[in-house]
Amino acid sequence: MLSEAEWARRQEERARQQQEQFRQQQEKAQREQEARTSKMLTAEDIIRIFESHEAKWKVLKTGDGLGWNNFPWPVFKRPSEPEDMSTPAIEAYVLSRHYPCDKSKSSKDRIKDHIKRWHPDRFETKILPRVVEEERGKVKEGAGTVVRGLNELLNRNYNDD
Repeated sequence: MLSEAEWARRQEERARQQQEQFRQQQEKAQREQEARTSKMLTAEDIIRIFESHEAKWKVLKTGDGLGWNNFPWPVFKRPSEPEDMSTPAIEAYVLSRHYPCDKSKSSKDRIKDHIKRWHPDRFETKILPRVVEEERGKVKEGAGTVVRGLNELLNRNYNDD
């Protein structure tokens, strides 16, 4: 016969396992959705998105009066809100086979390059002050969403390196 404490512990563990299984299923479904979305884009479309984003990064370095739409959010479908960006969407973008970079760069290095761009220490001191006041909170939240997604990718896929 199980003690009440042991029974409660097992119930808690079962609930935790179910939550984790549900989270994994949700992530898989989202990854599949992102894959379908990116399959609808042609290679040329994807390359144009990357080129446009690189041009936006150049403007960000010197521009003032910036707003949400000035940012090259690392997803293929332009987000309207920070919540529109998910880790699977960021993963599809950063690890796209059409990503314009040195092909000898590993996936881990690509993720790290993006983390450098979006890292709060750099982003919040160099770029965020040039964002218009009414959009600053939204942009800061969006950058935070991006960094969390990138860190999750790095930790999930490259822990053992």
